[in-house]
Amino acid sequence: MKTKTFNLNIIKKYILILSLGSLTTLTISPTKAFVPYVYKPNPKTLINTSVSIGRTAAQLLQLGQPKEAARLAELAVRIHKNDERLWSILAEAQMRNKELQKAKESLKIAKQLNPKEARLWFAEASIALQEKAPKSAVYLLNEGLKLEPENASAYFHLGNARIMQNKLNLAMIAFERASELKPTFWEAINNQGIVLFELGRTKDAIKTWRKVLLIKENAEPMLALAAAINSQENRNSEAVELAAEALAKNPDYVLGEYQAKQLWGNKLQAAAESLLSAPELEEAVVRALANSNR
Repeated sequence: MKTKTFNLNIIKKYILILSLGSLTTLTISPTKAFVPYVYKPNPKTLINTSVSIGRTAAQLLQLGQPKEAARLAELAVRIHKNDERLWSILAEAQMRNKELQKAKESLKIAKQLNPKEARLWFAEASIALQEKAPKSAVYLLNEGLKLEPENASAYFHLGNARIMQNKLNLAMIAFERASELKPTFWEAINNQGIVLFELGRTKDAIKTWRKVLLIKENAEPMLALAAAINSQENRNSEAVELAAEALAKNPDYVLGEYQAKQLWGNKLQAAAESLLSAPELEEAVVRALANSNR
């Protein structure tokens, strides 16, 4: 029994020695650090992405969602800062959101990227008109017209700027040029009537507004024509009928401040006020006042 116990103890010691020996020759590999993988898209992918985002922003503008459009356009220009188209989309969204100063800054960058793009000059002129700065608008429109001389809308806005400057003869030239380039441009022809009436050429104004109504039965030329007719013959039946129809189409025209916003001159506003005070139009005027956005 003693012999077996001795031998067992010797075996255990031997195994322990072998184990320790093997540990001294064991090589432990250092643990490798974890390095996260970051995807870096190539420049072409970034450009394509920004253009796609910008296109979506433009579509949102068409759908009448300028706030959402502005957010997307801001993202687009952050991704790709060298595309004037993206800056112009952002500027338009900012204009729709009444952020005119931001829009001007965006257009400034766009013009630096592409100073020969006429629409950028025209867009900045639109802001100037909203800010009641006709002198700046005239300069910007003329610069744009040097690049795109047959832009009817630019001539129309140039005419509006000239009205704001009370330079009626120059306004007339601009409106005539707009309607020459686009014969169905009823807004430009309508504004010719406004200028003619302020210049005291009532008969020519009446002819002009009749021409407009053949193109477009809009409330503005309808009421303007009625006011002009009434100024020649008080409480004329045609004038009364036209005025009632005009107010039904757009009740805001019952308001003098709205007429002024549409660049009606003092003479035309006074003629409209005189007509709308006629007893025959009392009911139509009351209804228009109730439905107007005053």
